[in-house]
Amino acid sequence: MERVINAGKSTHNEDQASCEVLTVKKKAGAITSTPNRNSTKRRSSLPNGEGLQLKENSESEGVSCHYWSLFDGHAGSGAAVVASRLLQHHITEQLQDIVDILKNSAVLPPTCLGEEPENTPANSRTLTRAASLRGGVGAPGSPSTPPTRFFTEKKIPHECLVIGALESAFKEMDLQIERERSSYNISGGCTALIVICLLGKLYVANAGDSRAIIIRNGEIVPMSSEFTPETERQRLQYLAFMQPHLLGNEFTHLEFPRRVQRKELGKKMLYRDFNMTGWAYKTIEDDDLKFPLIYGEGKKARVMATIGVTRGLGDHDLKVHDSNIYIKPFLSSAPEVRVYDLSKYEHGADDVLVLATDGLWDVLSNEEVAEAITQFLPNCDPDDPHRRTRTKTEPPQENVTAWCGGRLVSHAMVQSLLLFIGLTRKIDWEQLSTNLFCGLNR
Repeated sequence: MERVINAGKSTHNEDQASCEVLTVKKKAGAITSTPNRNSTKRRSSLPNGEGLQLKENSESEGVSCHYWSLFDGHAGSGAAVVASRLLQHHITEQLQDIVDILKNSAVLPPTCLGEEPENTPANSRTLTRAASLRGGVGAPGSPSTPPTRFFTEKKIPHECLVIGALESAFKEMDLQIERERSSYNISGGCTALIVICLLGKLYVANAGDSRAIIIRNGEIVPMSSEFTPETERQRLQYLAFMQPHLLGNEFTHLEFPRRVQRKELGKKMLYRDFNMTGWAYKTIEDDDLKFPLIYGEGKKARVMATIGVTRGLGDHDLKVHDSNIYIKPFLSSAPEVRVYDLSKYEHGADDVLVLATDGLWDVLSNEEVAEAITQFLPNCDPDDPHRRTRTKTEPPQENVTAWCGGRLVSHAMVQSLLLFIGLTRKIDWEQLSTNLFCGLNR
């Protein structure tokens, strides 16, 4: 039987994934513009072998974090392949500036690197108005007197630095694809869903319509939002309103329940603008006859009748069919980042984080996926380190779920990538990596 890649839509696999242990070390010398490829490496297993815990590298004084990612490509495999190989390096580079700060949770992040003593206690950053007018605590002119501040500074939590690092890494990855797309023939675009486990917290960053959920003691905890023309309607409409030249005189930023016909000029029809969540009536004018910026409903909704996802990486050359109108200005590489503190909850052997691309969620709800997984995992030996990485060819129930290194199979022949991440058990990294990458070639 001949194997078909990507349902026959492309020669190369547009779905990519990766999992690694990233070692983050403080940068030596000046900041470079190129990711340090030597700062990451894959390990076969965790030395201590228990759960998702931070491991400090005593030799380098760096820290290690676990990294997982799924990339759902479209219009070519180039962007997905590049992102799966390089995004982790951009993340590592962004974390290098803050690794020493993250390791010292008792000290608030300095406003400017190198500006404040490393032992500045967190509670000393907030001054009363009277103290700030006096220049802070300590006698005037004494070494302990900090610079005069007329307003208190914001308290920036450590996790916000990690969120900012992930957001910056996505931006840098997208810029690299833009710079190098011609030299290396980087085609198409991709959604990106990544997870890092750092200092006992899971950071889930999503740009696109993939989804992450945590299944904890039978409870479903959403860990991402999906970014589609419908969910981002107001952002897209506002951008078009502020920069109408992006519409190329072919589209209208207003939304109507259906296409407006010329015979309806002068009549009043329901519409929505960028500042509206409800609907109102307006008198139809000539400009309203243009094709709407967002057209269709649900999975059929498209931006400029072209693309059904509004965040991701790549797509720098994507144009409206038979025109010179670029769609990239409406697409964002910025991820939404959610944080889950592992220390705040008790986790059982069957508690998992589930990552999957849209092919799964198009046919199965969160509840159906959770039910299938919770029925499957108890059938495995809790002490088997491969219980989440073994191919299961016989689904326990009618709706699937057989998982092979990220590939979910069901009676509906789902085209999707699926990844389980156990929250308590030892993870065999060599087996996980092998199954993950073998599954991508199926």
